[in-house]
Amino acid sequence: MTSLDAIDRNILRILRINARTSNAAIAEEVGISPSSCLRRVKIMEDAGVIRGYTALVDTASADVSIAVIINITLERQTEEHLNRFEAAVRRYPEIRECFLMTGGSDYLLRVEVANAGEFERIHKEILSKLPGVLRIHSSFSIRNVLASHPNSRR
Repeated sequence: MTSLDAIDRNILRILRINARTSNAAIAEEVGISPSSCLRRVKIMEDAGVIRGYTALVDTASADVSIAVIINITLERQTEEHLNRFEAAVRRYPEIRECFLMTGGSDYLLRVEVANAGEFERIHKEILSKLPGVLRIHSSFSIRNVLASHPNSRR
C-alpha cells in the first residue's frame, strides 16, 4: 500500500476511538461517500494497516484476567535469532502482544492469566521454550490505570 493520506489517517483515528462506528458515520465525519470510505477501509485491511478489531474489557468488572508484562532478553540479536523468536511468539494465542524494544531487554510481551498457576504453566510450556531466550523477567499488574481507548473510564 502506498502511504496513507489525511483521509486514511482520519479514518484510522475514528476507528481507534470506536471500531464499531458505522461506515456512514465515518464517511460523514471525514467528508467522503460511504462507498469510498468502505473501499479505503478494505484497502487498509488488505494491506495489513488495519490488522483487526478488538474489545477493551474492564478486567475488574468482568473478572477475567491479570496482565503480566514480560521482558525477554535473547542470547543474540542477529536477524536470524529475531526472526525465529518472532515466528515462535506468533504461534501462541496466550501471548497477546509482543514488542521489539530498545534498552535493557529485546522484547516486551503481554499475556493475560487468571492466576499465578496459569502463568506458571505459560512460563514452563511456552516462554522458557521460545528459541534463543537468555532471560525472562515478569511483572504482574495490579490494575489497568489507562487503556489505549481515549474514552475509557477507570
